[in-house]
Amino acid sequence: MTTRKDTVERIRRAILGLYGEREALQIARMVAAELGGLTPTQLLTEPDRELTIDRLDARIAELAAGRPVQYVLGHTEFYGLDLLVGEGVLIPRPETEELIRWIADSPRPEAPDVLDIGTGSGCIAVALARELPGARVTAVDISQEALAIARENARRHAAAIDFRCEDALGDLLPGAAECFDLIVSNPPYVPLGERSAMRPNVLRYEPPTALFVPDDDPLRFYRAIARHARRLLRPGGRLYFEIHENYARQMQEMLAGEGFPQSVVRRDLNDKDRMTCSLNIPA
Repeated sequence: MTTRKDTVERIRRAILGLYGEREALQIARMVAAELGGLTPTQLLTEPDRELTIDRLDARIAELAAGRPVQYVLGHTEFYGLDLLVGEGVLIPRPETEELIRWIADSPRPEAPDVLDIGTGSGCIAVALARELPGARVTAVDISQEALAIARENARRHAAAIDFRCEDALGDLLPGAAECFDLIVSNPPYVPLGERSAMRPNVLRYEPPTALFVPDDDPLRFYRAIARHARRLLRPGGRLYFEIHENYARQMQEMLAGEGFPQSVVRRDLNDKDRMTCSLNIPA
């Protein structure tokens, strides 16, 4: 008989080389509970009961090969929402939740028009549609695969979002008459030179086009989006970015040069410069 405790230990041992002791145990418990149809409490309080999981060997092999647990399970939790994820989109990070909280706590119109650029899984768009009552949310991405996942996440959470296939580096929303009160983006920002410092499971499985930028132009997406924002933001509108912790000063200088002289940098819970907010002041 294979017990719940046996299953957790088997998963833990298989992934211990990829993660530290504590994280490996957390992942093992998460996988065993979900695939076994158990609550975390049931898993821990009745460890000696039998547990049978279909295709357990295959799931363990995926985890041992470095496939992120979120992709193995097909979903993740973000800002209190259960979101679908797949290898065509980045796995939402906790830092992005902090960006949403900042937006939610900042001044805004009662029913703002919101634009999310590079929506990926739709995590920002869906969270803001739920957090800001009456908001009209538009979300764009260059990837049709990502948009399919984002649309399903919006459907699952009854979030009315207008999804469009657009290129942030191209002619974004050409000829659009609409304007927005809030524009938010978490674009690619990791310089290629930092690849060697990243976990293998991120490099092997998460989409590189959503992660990396050239070493000689790390702000390329921010610059392009700031130029679009000057056209698309209403006077007094706000532009929010999630940023690389090492580029806060360069971001403020770039934003000032693109017509956003009032930009604030915010630190995350780890005391790293990870967000900016810029006010659109009419020229």
